[in-house]
Amino acid sequence: MLKIAGLDAGYDEAQVLWDLALEVKTGEIVALVGANGAGKSTLLAVISGLLAPQRGSIQFDGSEIGGWRADRIVAAGISHVPQGRRLFGGLTVTENLLMGAFSRSNGKTSGELDRIFSLFPHLRERADQRAGTLSGGEQQMCAIGRALMARPRLLLVDELSLGLAPIVVEQLIGVVEMLRREGMTILLVEQDVQVALETADRGYVIENGRVTLHGPARDVLANPHVKTAYLGL
Repeated sequence: MLKIAGLDAGYDEAQVLWDLALEVKTGEIVALVGANGAGKSTLLAVISGLLAPQRGSIQFDGSEIGGWRADRIVAAGISHVPQGRRLFGGLTVTENLLMGAFSRSNGKTSGELDRIFSLFPHLRERADQRAGTLSGGEQQMCAIGRALMARPRLLLVDELSLGLAPIVVEQLIGVVEMLRREGMTILLVEQDVQVALETADRGYVIENGRVTLHGPARDVLANPHVKTAYLGL
């Protein structure tokens, strides 16, 4: 579904990604793990059209999308849950969710709202509450729900577990696994290496803007370097 090759990207004169290659197959969860500042969020920004690539290829379902505008990429079937949630704090939960459906032309959102509320019952209880007053876990649920309102085929999730209690992370991982069972493809970016690789089918390790290791998630998790550098074992 997603194939990236020879990708360079960065901000002004500061290059962040170097000759990066990555593939995501239809229906799988792929984890991209690495330390803070390794380039994970930059990669998602390039895929979703928030940052233009400097060089290289980004293909989605066989079409080159590198350099497309973000709204065009959403319409093509890619949604991005950004790090830090980036909700509209002054809007209600329902209004934030509806913002995720802006690219859909038919205007029919009631069924999709019901689906999001079934995935996240806490959001139904807080539908009319301002998003800025939610807990961190509820805000992450709302951010994921907003991305799902666009009915993506590929979901990009940046730092799912950041700052959240383990029980909330477990609930969110359960939703991610359910989405995969329903046929959605997911690229999961995480600093929590163990959470990510225990959830994913395949994994990539990114260090200093370069992919240094990739393979089946269980093999990446068992790699001695990963154990030492990221798990403290």
